[in-house]
Amino acid sequence: MVLLTRLAKQVYRRSDEELLGIHLRLLMALSYVRDHDGAPQQELADALCMDANNVVLLLNELEDLDYVTRRRDPSDRRRHLVELTAGGRRALEGAERAQEQIEDDVLGALDAQERATLWRLLTRALYGVEPPTVEAGSATTASIST
Repeated sequence: MVLLTRLAKQVYRRSDEELLGIHLRLLMALSYVRDHDGAPQQELADALCMDANNVVLLLNELEDLDYVTRRRDPSDRRRHLVELTAGGRRALEGAERAQEQIEDDVLGALDAQERATLWRLLTRALYGVEPPTVEAGSATTASIST
């Protein structure tokens, strides 16, 4: 686990807003929303390990940027469903292209086959601890390029 933490810190250090075009926390949220479009706001909080108040602040920021919209769940008016906008999709695609450069830098010591193996192992480990709503191959679960 110490190695995973150290590797993650290398990614975080290189993931500055200027390079990605958006803050890394916004990239993570947009990636989840893309992979789970129309998911309840609480599901986003659970997936990002954030409390509900901080998710509201995050979603307010994403709405102000016109990256997501929230709408009431027609089957439960107490819940909000989060959806990606066209602007959010464009911002996410640009950030993911920049993220590939970061991954190439951080994982430069691994060849393509080793990267694919790492991605599969990390994905399997994450599936073991995340709720079953996470889809196979989701960029949210493991953003390491294969």
